[in-house]
Amino acid sequence: MVGLKDLKNISEKDRKLIQDAEMMLGPEPSEMGFVKNLFWGNIFENMIFPYPQVSPEERRQCDELLAKLDKYFQNEHPSTQIDRDEEIPNDVLERLFKFGVMGMTIPVKYGGLGMSVSSYNRVLERIGRSCASTAVVVSAHQSIGCKAIILFGTEEQRQLWLPLMATSKLSAFCLSEPNVGCDASGQETRCEVSEDGKYYILNGEKKWATSAALSGLFTVAAKQTIYDNTRNKKIEKVSALICTPDMEGIEIYEKNRSKCGIRGTWQARIRFTNVKVPRENLLHKEGGGLNVGLTCLNYGRCTLSSGMLGSARRCMDQAIKWSQTRYQFGQPLSAFDLIKKRIAHMAALTYAMDAVLYMTTGMLDRKEKDVMVETAVCKVFCSEMGWQVVNDAMQIMGGEGYMTENEVERAFRDSRINLIVEGANEVMHTFVFGYGAKQLAEQMISVQQALLWDKDQNFTENIQKILKNSFSPSVLSRAIPLGLELFLGIKKRIPEITKLDQSLSNEGLRLAKLVQVHSHQFKLVSKKYKEDILNLQTVQERISENTMWLHAMACTLSKLDHQIKDNQSGTVFERDKSAALHFVDLAELAIKENLRALIDNADKSMRIAASAALKHNDTLANKDFVIPERSPNAKGTGRVNQQQHIKQFPGSNRKE
Repeated sequence: MVGLKDLKNISEKDRKLIQDAEMMLGPEPSEMGFVKNLFWGNIFENMIFPYPQVSPEERRQCDELLAKLDKYFQNEHPSTQIDRDEEIPNDVLERLFKFGVMGMTIPVKYGGLGMSVSSYNRVLERIGRSCASTAVVVSAHQSIGCKAIILFGTEEQRQLWLPLMATSKLSAFCLSEPNVGCDASGQETRCEVSEDGKYYILNGEKKWATSAALSGLFTVAAKQTIYDNTRNKKIEKVSALICTPDMEGIEIYEKNRSKCGIRGTWQARIRFTNVKVPRENLLHKEGGGLNVGLTCLNYGRCTLSSGMLGSARRCMDQAIKWSQTRYQFGQPLSAFDLIKKRIAHMAALTYAMDAVLYMTTGMLDRKEKDVMVETAVCKVFCSEMGWQVVNDAMQIMGGEGYMTENEVERAFRDSRINLIVEGANEVMHTFVFGYGAKQLAEQMISVQQALLWDKDQNFTENIQKILKNSFSPSVLSRAIPLGLELFLGIKKRIPEITKLDQSLSNEGLRLAKLVQVHSHQFKLVSKKYKEDILNLQTVQERISENTMWLHAMACTLSKLDHQIKDNQSGTVFERDKSAALHFVDLAELAIKENLRALIDNADKSMRIAASAALKHNDTLANKDFVIPERSPNAKGTGRVNQQQHIKQFPGSNRKE
């Protein structure tokens, strides 16, 4: 099978990067998900119609839980205190365990509520509306902490740990390190089997481990040397181990650091020194740790999105109410056109965020085989759009919005982190472009290698290859449509959308035409830049953003289609309908702008300006600036930060 690593004119560095990525992500799923099909110019309606719904019984159960949480968060939850004190009180966590929130997705037989991913995210949305810190702690515990055991644990591991995780003990996932952020495969923490074969000996350091200082269990990702039978040699892969804080050699030397937002959450720094982890604490299999981590991130990216949606929705409602009651120049702010623009913008984006989020959780609930790109799109879309909504709310409320006593100020600080964590959005755009289009790109490469001249082959070899493949039905079936598209501009036919309500047929046709153009432009861009596109993240971002907008349009139309067919009415439905249709307009405009920017852009001057700025910065002394603690070229040369005025969180294995 031809792969991206088989491209002829790429550097060894890029080739290794591709190989590492393919090893990290694992084999391609046998069935392509909805977003990958957009690159091919397809709209697979069965993947998005009808809009996902949970069972009536589960909805009733979730509604009852939400009613209890509403009462608690409106009347008792100390959101302001948590932000001020940079700590979530123990009684808050105990209350959430008592509600069953901390074990919502843990199966009933292990003491949890056994609810779906969709219901769980409804609860996270409600929590996020009031307190982002609490939402993050719940998410970290359940989406990436105990989720690893739910999905990959043995029956013995589940029986041992899940009842505790459902009722009383927090859990954490330890992936990031001082030198490891988005590059999850670059683990420096290591584990090796002990001489007696009974333990893994664990050494290394972890950073940003949410709630680890408060947890009774954490899953640790570590590099391990294992023998690969298929390659007949030893290789380095990542394994996942279950650890507990009482193991000898584990030192939580910093429980937390003071930060801009989500101030009630604690991110620990942990040092592992010759920790003896029983071999029965291995999760999944040796070398399967990244599969564990990346699979859990599918869930974490959704719960991040649900918390952001709850916050955005609350800020929108607050800002609209402010605009109706704040008078300037003799009339309410809501009477001014530019304020109406922001109100409509907030309504459109929150509706689309909701549509994308619960479409994605629906895919997870029905266990779609290929959802990694969809969860990445969900995370990028909801974090970006949510941040815009909170910013709109801040602008509408003006100076009062900036005041600490008003919740928008806290939401503004809390929301910003969502563009960074669970995969920085810049990395996610490259992922959506690279992994979303991977199978199509590989088909294009296979056609190129089958029919075009290869300078690494001699004349006779090239002629024989081209003549042979020119009469191959399998090659021609791929080459002819591609050639017509790339050289004659004859696009693949517009995909059909047949399941939309008739009243949305025009919007459906607009979406279908944009999908056709999206696929065509990806192929043209690939032809134009060839191997160079691997290093042109600005180009990748435009294609990725359009993929995001198209997916959000499809989710939005599916949700609105459900509401129409459900005969919904009233002011809520009218708001939703108008917001959805406005979003379709906004998305189409954004897509067209990105298409224009593929041809007419400032990329050339951007690179020159960046180069000049970098050159100038080389003349500035490192001692005046913050430098990464493990920098390979400047470690130890940076400024020592003054921290006497900042709250400190000294290390210990337990919260004092």
